[in-house]
Amino acid sequence: MAWSSRLLLITALVLMALGSSACSHRGVQITEVPPPATDDTTLGPGDVFSVRVYGEDAMTGSHQVAPDGTINFPLLGAIEVSGLEPTQVAERIQTELRDRDLLRNPHVSVYVEAYSSKRVSVVGAVANPGTFPLEPGMTVVQAISMAGGFSSLADRDGTVLTRHVADEIIRYRVPVARVTKGQAEDIEVAAGDIIFVPERLF
Repeated sequence: MAWSSRLLLITALVLMALGSSACSHRGVQITEVPPPATDDTTLGPGDVFSVRVYGEDAMTGSHQVAPDGTINFPLLGAIEVSGLEPTQVAERIQTELRDRDLLRNPHVSVYVEAYSSKRVSVVGAVANPGTFPLEPGMTVVQAISMAGGFSSLADRDGTVLTRHVADEIIRYRVPVARVTKGQAEDIEVAAGDIIFVPERLF
């Protein structure tokens, strides 16, 4: 199943669970402890990253991972990068440049610009609900901003982050109104996270 289809299915299931308490999200078991971070920073098709080869401007630039998991690197041609960490990509490029006698002692760094293969879903009382590419260091507040911000009926402090960790589903309430006032901590999001903003109770 494609990543986007999988995320939509997960989102639908979460909405069903949260929807059962639409009038009151007190019925949803929500932890007050921030969810454990996930460390999946591997690259996949659609991801964009920059490569810097120190002292070699012609080899420095941005690359997007092709559907077959490769990039086309100057002088090296197609290089398989899908499933690799950024540091592993840098090591692979360094090795290729050295083994092909193109550079004697290359120094390469890789910085991820956008994880298009990894997405976050923002649903509920926001201007433009949907799924969005995960950006390095993205937080709950930033993800909501990508969804156009809150609607006029949003219960900002009732925002819920849902994360799958192993076989467990963890839900964490993020008091966004307090976060924006510096009274609470924002949470860094991870691939597959679902952010649900309920409507206010009247």
